Amino acid sequence: MCGIFSYIGASASAPSVILDGLKTLEYRGYDSWGIAVKYGRKIALEKNVGKIGGATVSLPKSTVGIGHTRWATHGGVTVKNAHPHLDCTEKLALLHNGIIENYETLRHRLRSKRHRFRSETDTEVAVHMIEENMQEGMDFLQAVRNAFVQFSGLNAIVVMNSDTEQIVAAKNGSPLVVGRGSNAFYLASDASGIVRHTKEIHFLKDNELVVLDTSVALYDVTTGNKLPVRFETIDWKVEEASLGNFPHFMIKEIFDQPKVIRTIANTYADQIDDLADVIKTAKGTFLIGAGTAYHASLAGVYLFSKIAKEHLNTAMASEFNYLEDFLTKRSLVIALSQSGETIDIVEPLTRAKGKGSTIFALVNTLGSTIYRMADRKLLLGAGPEKAVASTKAYIAKLSILLMLSFAMIKRTSEAKKLLLSAADEVERLLKDQPVRALEQLSDTLSKKQHIFTVGRGLSFATALEAALKIKEVSYIHTEGLAGGELKHGTIALIEKGTPCIVFAPSDETYEAIISNAMEIKARGGTIIGISPIRAEVFDHWIEVKDIKDASIIPQIIPAQLLSYLLAVRKGFDPDKPRNLAKSVTVK
Repeated sequence: MCGIFSYIGASASAPSVILDGLKTLEYRGYDSWGIAVKYGRKIALEKNVGKIGGATVSLPKSTVGIGHTRWATHGGVTVKNAHPHLDCTEKLALLHNGIIENYETLRHRLRSKRHRFRSETDTEVAVHMIEENMQEGMDFLQAVRNAFVQFSGLNAIVVMNSDTEQIVAAKNGSPLVVGRGSNAFYLASDASGIVRHTKEIHFLKDNELVVLDTSVALYDVTTGNKLPVRFETIDWKVEEASLGNFPHFMIKEIFDQPKVIRTIANTYADQIDDLADVIKTAKGTFLIGAGTAYHASLAGVYLFSKIAKEHLNTAMASEFNYLEDFLTKRSLVIALSQSGETIDIVEPLTRAKGKGSTIFALVNTLGSTIYRMADRKLLLGAGPEKAVASTKAYIAKLSILLMLSFAMIKRTSEAKKLLLSAADEVERLLKDQPVRALEQLSDTLSKKQHIFTVGRGLSFATALEAALKIKEVSYIHTEGLAGGELKHGTIALIEKGTPCIVFAPSDETYEAIISNAMEIKARGGTIIGISPIRAEVFDHWIEVKDIKDASIIPQIIPAQLLSYLLAVRKGFDPDKPRNLAKSVTVK
């Protein structure tokens, strides 16, 4: 959940290159940041608390450097706790993503050998362990490798030594990628940080260690054996990872969605037909995801039931470990993830693989951990998504699951037509007039402390996702629930003026959800209806046209826009909500 960017090359521009790289990765961690560069036989270091967005650095020119944006786990948000961390000799600088679970034992051992700790972090034990190993006669590479294999947990470390022209990095669980440029190498926690410099990427696998100097060398952390380095070319465009004319990534990514839907509709049929065949031969298929990806998984269960008349199971990925006992070699686990690095998904997939189950990855990031773990894989094709609150990756998941449901009954061409209609409706909802209406509504909602979102059937998943979006970026308490559950407790919270967003598509749930809306209104609630029909019960009506089984796709757009508009109106950064990070890589 931290951003890593490092550089080694012929140019002496390491400080500025690293600073710019960290700014592109700030969505991965943004409570503090730091950069270290080699300066002669010394290390020059600059660390700060807060966001890196408008920062500058005064570090000396250098050809080697490492940088980090932090999402705090161990220790508060302070300059001392910011990365990189130095050893006692100040010859080594190290940064880290993950959690060293046995750090207390290691720190006690190092203190007994008179190592001085300057921070409260688990990270600092790593740099002192490498220092200790070198004092015992190991070379730099050996010292890093020996230290790394002693860490418990999922971690990535990057280390620089002022006595050499090298950067050494290793990973297990937390992501790292190497980019090969012209007379330079780049190291980052996400390929989107490197794409402006090079599209030649090597995705480090777990328990791989890389040494960067004038060339690149790869080793197995456990055995020390040398491994082949295989670079691949990614086709991301630089503009996909930049703001363009938009003020924030979140609104840019909301506006990207019609293109994402059309791409899936026009180009994914063959891949989706292949996945349908895999599901047909499995004995028990499970959709798992975390947060927004879980809501997409839940929607998938409804889509498969309604369209394909097939039963799929779903669970929050973090709970799947407790439901895994029935997995067999014939089971299929479909993992949904934007980043492909979410630890709450990686962990149950590891256990599922241990049982021999087939893993299918539906992810947005080529070369990510989940992508590499999977027996079968399908990229979402949404392009880089940098706002913490996921929007276009969610829409991509829904689009693929809808096509997949129709593919199960050999009606993929029908799904394509529905998706193209859904893309047109999303585009309409993003025009000036609908957005202005939502801006007016956001003025009212911004003054509220509580919002409820209610749906039934497929719209239950929409209600959950709408609530998550609003609370993520506006910090207004928002609760999503199934309409039938109102009377089982939540209706006690309804009072005069309580805003309730009601999803009322023209499907089998319409009459029941309108009855729920009436029950809310009878208690004084204010009803915001998202529906193709202007029902009498609605105090505010947001029209979303009926796209039949694809209505779930445009249905979420008003909630995405509202969440963004509420955040901006309240003065919050919608791209970097407090306490959250884009890629959840710690438990």
